[in-house]
Amino acid sequence: MGDLGHFAIVVLLVAITLLVAIGSHRLTQWLRIPAPALFLIAAAVAAELAPSLSGLSIVADQRIVTVALAVILFDGGMSIGWSRMREAAGAVVWVGFAGTLVTAAAMAVAAHYLFGFDWRAGLLVGAALAPTDPAVVFSVLGGREIAGRSDTVLEGESGANDPVGIALMVSLLGAGGSGWSAVGSGVGNFAVQLAVGGAVGLIGGWLSLQLMRRAPLPNEALYPVQTIAFALALYGGATALEGSGFLAVFLAGIVVGDVRAPHKREIERFTGALAGVAEIVAFVVLGLSVQLSSVLSHGRVWTGLGLAAVLILVARPALVGALLLAIDLRAGERWFVLLSGLKGAVPILLGTYVLVEGAHRAEEIYDVIFVVVLVSVLVQGSLVPTFARVFKVPMRPADP
Repeated sequence: MGDLGHFAIVVLLVAITLLVAIGSHRLTQWLRIPAPALFLIAAAVAAELAPSLSGLSIVADQRIVTVALAVILFDGGMSIGWSRMREAAGAVVWVGFAGTLVTAAAMAVAAHYLFGFDWRAGLLVGAALAPTDPAVVFSVLGGREIAGRSDTVLEGESGANDPVGIALMVSLLGAGGSGWSAVGSGVGNFAVQLAVGGAVGLIGGWLSLQLMRRAPLPNEALYPVQTIAFALALYGGATALEGSGFLAVFLAGIVVGDVRAPHKREIERFTGALAGVAEIVAFVVLGLSVQLSSVLSHGRVWTGLGLAAVLILVARPALVGALLLAIDLRAGERWFVLLSGLKGAVPILLGTYVLVEGAHRAEEIYDVIFVVVLVSVLVQGSLVPTFARVFKVPMRPADP
């Protein structure tokens, strides 16, 4: 069989995988587990049974997932829109920024004192596990309507704290020198990323809106393509300027989210469908990058389970819970937000940064992150409707 035949088989397998993944949403509804958990587990098992499936380099995995998350964040920002965000903007910024930092610090302490990581490795573990994940949160909450502000806080936090977590990780990995010079370098890099990403996102969102309204195209099907292309251009531009591309696309999505523009409904449908495909791609690629034999060795499962317990039962309820006291939420809504802060693709993506950098104990860190994410998606994600019922947060299926 020639190269063309091999390529045809690859195309066939990718298409079949995509069709199975799309059809699996019915299975996840029947099993009452989030779709990302199924994609992640199935891909990891497939990679273990057929190692040739994980032939991509970790850098290629990282780039594919980055593009997928940029699409997901833009669509998530559009689904929130400025009118919803305006009511919860202070809470989202407060929890997204401060909550990420205190969670990272708490998990670094736990990794160091409870599980024997040195301080640098512990800080990398903490930075990776701190942000909640837009792919999982939007997937779990996207088909439901939730009364009150808790869903906006959760969705806004998952979009806002990813840029914070990524900026923190990049700052930790790129900090030069030692002592206070390293701290100063990291803080400066962190501030630049957020400032540049925020500016590009707000200005770019306004420019995207002008394109929608003032740039007629020969075919209405091109409007959604133009919008996504512009969003990805914002990611690339912000990142090239050493800013947070994820923050840029999320803010741009919020700016254009609930503003009227020609063919806006078609744009929303297209970005929503593309974000659904991006979710599948992100979790399949990340699942294929994991070696289950490595995860199951050297007690890494137990380390991951221990860190997951600390994160879900102690760090987030205690520290992020203290931050939420400053926000006007009912007690039930507050507990719902705390227990529904799901981990997902972003923490694993941050783990790839550690692998690429070749940091001390990088493979162990990556395996432990995978375990924590799997526990969060599988257990927490499945229990979100239960949390809503227990804490009396009205939730119902969204109108089609």
